Amino acid sequence: MFFDQLMNLFKGPEPEADAAGDLRMAAAILLLEAAHRDEHFDPAERATIERLLTERFSLSQAECARLMEASEAANARAVQLHPYTQAVFQHMTPEERVRFIEMLWEVVYADGVLDPEEDALIRKLGGLIYVTDRERMLAKKRVLERMGKG
Repeated sequence: MFFDQLMNLFKGPEPEADAAGDLRMAAAILLLEAAHRDEHFDPAERATIERLLTERFSLSQAECARLMEASEAANARAVQLHPYTQAVFQHMTPEERVRFIEMLWEVVYADGVLDPEEDALIRKLGGLIYVTDRERMLAKKRVLERMGKG
């Protein structure tokens, strides 16, 4: 019994089952993590995340606002990103996962600057959702071209 309690201390709090299993929540949390990675959450990044979530999941403004609020609260409590990357991996096709990487690039470039921490996070997330380095870089190129920075 003591050993089980000790192991639970090392594990940390478990993410909420609904948050980890809900693809919309997982996607929002990962997009927010990308936006916060450079320690500056720009209004342009927020607007980009809201637009991307609304388009990807066909959300109303009210639904998107509720998702953002819940995701920001969950992101503040998140100890690890693995449950959310697992939800993305399990519930998206390979093509959708590449598109999700494009969404991440759109968020980090929304403020006009790519921070090395943001780049590293996208590299890490790409690996966790099984998007190859080549696909990740091609996704980046497509986003930059759409933004007129290609």
